[in-house]
Amino acid sequence: MADKHKTPMLDELEHGPWPSFISGFKRLRDQHPNERISGMANSLLGQLEHSYETRKGYWKGGTVSVFGYGSGIIPRFSEVGDAFPESKEFHTLRVQPPAGNYYTTDMLRQLGESWEKHGSGLQTFHGQTGNIMFIGSTTENTQHFFDEINEYGWDLGGAGPCVRTGMCCVGAARCEQSNIDEIKIHRTLLNNFTDDVHRPALPYKFKFKVSGCPNDCVNSIERADCAIIGTWRDDMKVDQDEVKDFVETKGRKYVIDNVITRCPTNCLSLNDDDTLEVDNRNCVKCMHCLNVMPKALSPGDDKGATILMGGKRTLKVGDLMGTVIIPFMKLDTEEDYEKLTELAEETIDFWAENGLEHERCGEMIERIGLVNFLDGIGVDVDPNMVADPTTSSYVRMDGWDDEAEKWFKDKLQSSAKA
Repeated sequence: MADKHKTPMLDELEHGPWPSFISGFKRLRDQHPNERISGMANSLLGQLEHSYETRKGYWKGGTVSVFGYGSGIIPRFSEVGDAFPESKEFHTLRVQPPAGNYYTTDMLRQLGESWEKHGSGLQTFHGQTGNIMFIGSTTENTQHFFDEINEYGWDLGGAGPCVRTGMCCVGAARCEQSNIDEIKIHRTLLNNFTDDVHRPALPYKFKFKVSGCPNDCVNSIERADCAIIGTWRDDMKVDQDEVKDFVETKGRKYVIDNVITRCPTNCLSLNDDDTLEVDNRNCVKCMHCLNVMPKALSPGDDKGATILMGGKRTLKVGDLMGTVIIPFMKLDTEEDYEKLTELAEETIDFWAENGLEHERCGEMIERIGLVNFLDGIGVDVDPNMVADPTTSSYVRMDGWDDEAEKWFKDKLQSSAKA
């Protein structure tokens, strides 16, 4: 390895109580037995120090891909490669993790060994979009690394204007709040849209994220163009003996202060005999009481999913939360999964045809209006999509009663036919 680059400004980032990524870079540079990897880390530290000195970034994009794919790789070429030659190409590969992030130690070790053979040794579990991020490869080694990991079962994720790698929570395997088979939904959708992941042909990115309950541990509502949230539509299950034990252990004041009064719709009440009453009609499934009293309270038995569309972080029109498209959908049979896949296909096709360049699905909905979007994907307007019609600026109140009566009449006729 060439002489170590001096990094006085980066050294400052190692001071203080928190771990520093600079320490990790230095370990690769100083302790790794592979001279190629230690050289890349040294060169990377030198360029980063140079960026801090000049207050400029020196990475530029380009085109790097593997045979047959159009995405999954984020190209990084250095504009100061002559000064720092060992990191002049430092591409990132996005690799799809298993659904629910289930790994075996053997698989993790195998991935690590492949990356040390062909890359810089730097990895991130997981990037914002959910992928394993293998950071730092040359153009030539990108293909070699992909060929090797693809041989034993791994695939690249999405990058660019395509369907991105999906995410789901750990789900029923570890969590008693789960209402759906998160991993099966994840696999069903991503297997169906594999071509759209690998070959960018959309206005911009489209993300699927699946949470097994309204706790939404993968933050799908604010980050996913299509969010699938597990829920239930019958009564919450209450074990009154466990409620009494909880009250006896914590005290009535604790339960009233931390459970009863924190219900956003005031649908909980604690009786004199320390039993709990739930006004299920007004429960909005916020999950607070279930999280505080997991032994006493459980989701109901009539389980399914709520489907939301249009969530995203800031781009053209700022942050957007997902909009409810399907208030409740059963996901028990293969036919149910086919309906979910068809809904996703209709949405992506409509957005691909009507979205502007670099426009997310939620931004298109904002631009054309929810009613036009629902009409375009073949979904009937449902009053349950509007939580509070009297204060919603998107809903005209004149004729509301007539429309509601018409909707209920259509619903009854559909039920009679079924």
